[in-house]
Amino acid sequence: MSYSPQSPLTPEELAPLLATLPSPCYTVDLDRLEANLELLGNVQKEAGCKILLAQKAFSFPEVYPQIANHLAGTTASGLYEARLGYEEMPGKEVHVYKPAYLPGEVEELTHIAGHILFNSFAQWEKYRDVVLSAPEKPSCGLRVNPEHSTQEGHAIYDPCAPGSRLGITAAEFKPELLHGIEGLHMHTLCEQGADALAETLPAFEEKFGKYLHGMKWLNLGGGHHITRPDYDRELLVREVRRLRETYGVEVYLEPGEAVALNAGYLSCRVLDVVRNGIDIAIVDTSAACHMPDVLEMPYRPNIIGSGEPGEKAHTYRLGGPTCLAGDIIGDYSFDRELRPGDQLVFTDMAIYSFCKNNTFNGMPLPALGTVSREGGAKVVKAFGYENFKVRLGKG
Repeated sequence: MSYSPQSPLTPEELAPLLATLPSPCYTVDLDRLEANLELLGNVQKEAGCKILLAQKAFSFPEVYPQIANHLAGTTASGLYEARLGYEEMPGKEVHVYKPAYLPGEVEELTHIAGHILFNSFAQWEKYRDVVLSAPEKPSCGLRVNPEHSTQEGHAIYDPCAPGSRLGITAAEFKPELLHGIEGLHMHTLCEQGADALAETLPAFEEKFGKYLHGMKWLNLGGGHHITRPDYDRELLVREVRRLRETYGVEVYLEPGEAVALNAGYLSCRVLDVVRNGIDIAIVDTSAACHMPDVLEMPYRPNIIGSGEPGEKAHTYRLGGPTCLAGDIIGDYSFDRELRPGDQLVFTDMAIYSFCKNNTFNGMPLPALGTVSREGGAKVVKAFGYENFKVRLGKG
């Protein structure tokens, strides 16, 4: 896919384009995506590392050719994501990590993935002969846990939390079983800056650095918010260069959010407005079904043109149309009263959204689309009853 960078659409230009798409609809902004990719490509070049798309955060094959123009490949959390990256980004690298593999998965992955990572020495021993005897012979690595947490308030996303099942701790590390292992993987961050990485690396190197000498690569995982405006990219570049020089390894980063950060929208429409002590707008999208991180994180997504409760003239609580009492998106204020049919546009909805959505209550899946200054708005895929039915074993 050839792509000519364009200036991103303004909210005023965006609204009428999104209004032509089905409601609700996830829409990826190709111009904003390209800006992120160019920045990541520059980091890749300056640091001398390789950056992979973490598909767990953003899986949208429609734009994989565009991503392939800049990044080294994809990383996967299992067989299906690995197949997706292999098929939709041909010729690019495929890495896969899973806490524990199902019978038969590793055999199939040896034909798909160039890097296979294991979460324990037990898994490595179980599948070592399979991967080492495979004709393609993928490069194998181990995920380690430096047991140094830099996250606050979101234990659900903290791989270094006490009792974590993710990664081998220093106490459980068995250097005598490293024959055939070519790299180490460390993933400890979530929506964080380079300062968190720089803080974690001494703990990692103290516990595992000695094993890196003689290995081929080090994967620093995801959670790096590289495309965030305040991210210290110079610090990241310095740390990556230092690791490469110190250990003689190739360094990988696998951000997901940073690839599509602020490059997507979820547009919806107001269905009804009711009152129960406060004004409540029921919309045709759902926190539970269409933006699960709103409830899991939790967080309050931004809406174009909205304000904090009480900031603007009219305040509403926005909720979905499901029967879940807690299907609440958040409280927002607007310059004018909301009416049925009004369009609302949530921002930063390309990541951890349509790759996590569901059909609870028989909710239709939102359509998928793209928007750009050059190409306007486009529907990539619309979903209907059959998509709901097939997930329940019929059809």
